[in-house]
Order: sequence, then C-alpha cells, then structure tokens
Amino acid sequence: MIGYYVHHQGRGHLHRAQCIAAHVAGPVTVLSSLPRPRDWRGPWVPLPADTADDPLDHTARGRLHWVPVHHRGHRERMGIIAEWIRRECPALFVSDVSVEAATLARLMGIPVVVAAMRGDRLDAAHRLGYDLADALIAPWPRSLPEPGWPAHWRAKALHTGSMSRYDGRPRPAARAGRERARNDVVVMLGAGGAEVTPDQLREAAHATPDWSWTVLGGPGAPWIEDPWALLCRAAVVVTHAGQNAIAECAAARVPAVVIPQERPHGEQHATARALRSAGLATVRDTWPGPREWPALLAEAAARPEHWDRWSFGDGAERAGRLLTELAGRPTRQATCAPR
Repeated sequence: MIGYYVHHQGRGHLHRAQCIAAHVAGPVTVLSSLPRPRDWRGPWVPLPADTADDPLDHTARGRLHWVPVHHRGHRERMGIIAEWIRRECPALFVSDVSVEAATLARLMGIPVVVAAMRGDRLDAAHRLGYDLADALIAPWPRSLPEPGWPAHWRAKALHTGSMSRYDGRPRPAARAGRERARNDVVVMLGAGGAEVTPDQLREAAHATPDWSWTVLGGPGAPWIEDPWALLCRAAVVVTHAGQNAIAECAAARVPAVVIPQERPHGEQHATARALRSAGLATVRDTWPGPREWPALLAEAAARPEHWDRWSFGDGAERAGRLLTELAGRPTRQATCAPR
C-alpha cells in the first residue's frame, strides 16, 4: 500500500497523482480535501479543510509552512493522516505537496517521496521536506535543472519530464488535415486562481480581430474538464506557468504564450525562465497590453516546436516505476534500541 497526499490548490496535483498511480504496481490510497473524482477506483481518504483567515503562528516561527496554532481543521487533518498511517502501515508515503504531511509520515517511520517544485525552495521548511525524502520526483527534464539545488537533492531526484493526463493520447484526426490552419487562441487559466481580468481578455481579443478567442477557466469563463480537443485545434494557447498547464500544452505539441502568475516561492516565474531559456514557449512576465497581442500571437505561432525536450511522454510511467521499486524494498531491522 502507498499513501499519496494530494494538495487541494488547483487541479495539477490531482491530475499528476492519477497519472502516476495508473503505473504503480499495487494499491494507492489518496488523502486529500479535494472531492473524489468519479473515475478514481482506489481508496480515498477525505481530509477536512484547514484554511484560516487569521492564523496564529502558522509557520512555527519560520520552520514549517502551515501549522496554525489551535486550529481544529488542521488538528483533525493531521490526526486522520496519522490514524490512517497507524492502521494501514503503508510501505511508502508520497507528498504532493505538503512539508507537514511528509514530515508526519517520516516521524511515524514511513519512507517518503516528495513531489518537487520549481522556484526558491531553500527555506527551512522546504529543506526539511526535501532532506528527509527518500526520493524527489522532479517533473521537468534534467537538461533544464532548477538552479541552486544542493548536490544531495540532485542525487536523489528523478527528473521525469512533464507529466500530463494526455501523454500518449492520439490527437483528433481533424488536426492532421489542417495543422494550425485556423487562427484559434485558447486561453487556459486553470483552477488555481487567475490574475488576468475580463476587461484585459476582451481588450486582447478586440485587438486581434483575425483571431478567434476561447477562454477556459478564470473569471466568468466556463470550466471544461477535458480541453484536449480544444488544445489540439488551437493555433496558440495562452496560459500561466503552472506545471500541469505547461504539461498539457507540451502533450498537445501546441505553441504557447506563457505568462507566469505570482505563486509562493516564485514557482511559475522559475518555470517560465526555464521555458524561455530553452526556446520552448513565448514568455512574457506580465499580461501584455492590447497593442502587443497581434505580434505576440504571430511570434508564438511561428516558433519551431520542440516540446519533446520538455515532455518525454512517459513521465508518469517513470514515476510509477520509482514508487513501485521503493515500496517493494524490504524493511530493514533497526540495529539500535528505540529511544
């Protein structure tokens, strides 16, 4: 049995967990405050929310990320995870992503794998989580490393390339006959929050009358659970720099305009820098003004496609093999008495 903690922000953590679990030999139990997906067939442990508007010492004086004092939801959440570990005695625990969940599992004697993220992770809490992990899963290519990582993190990291639920899915047949023939723009803002306003979207569309705009997610726009056909039909996708959004663009092999949003530890800006340095996408640090959009879309549509440098197509399979291997390692008998 493998326990798999899935963070509730956005949908990328969940999509990655589902992709990886499909390639694990043996049962995987997800622990999350997200709703259980209809197509999830394994065990699912629901966790209460632990959000707070005015948390008290939620970083434990800078040593952790989220441990608000006297917060009932947080206490219940940690208690449920601990009780599940005590009852099931999993062979391995995966955290995607919570330093506190990873630390709790390791304190209970369970080997831990942590899903790594780009950005500045050298704070005390991330150092704790990454240091105690038996392995790190880095969903980007080794050829585009995250600068500043200590040598011992790099040594235990599996760089899988991006992981998408669309890896290996055939493109719609209609695309083959008119590859990038239409001037369709798909704006993919996701479920993790958006900084762009409806007025900015309208101004961009008005400034590019030769392009047809479709907006997915974000303020006032519909949420489409499976946008694969739209991504494949698009001449250009405009998106943020979340790991899942970039992975889906890469799987569809579609030109992208990437505009990173503010996230903790500069995660999206770090991803955008890597994409820019490799020439994989057209990157802008902030939302462009209306007059910039015609040239920007033309630049993106004309960019040579090299997404295979980011997306190998088997990232989830690589991660699943790692988890299967770690979960199957024999338990070693302790050579010293408990303290």
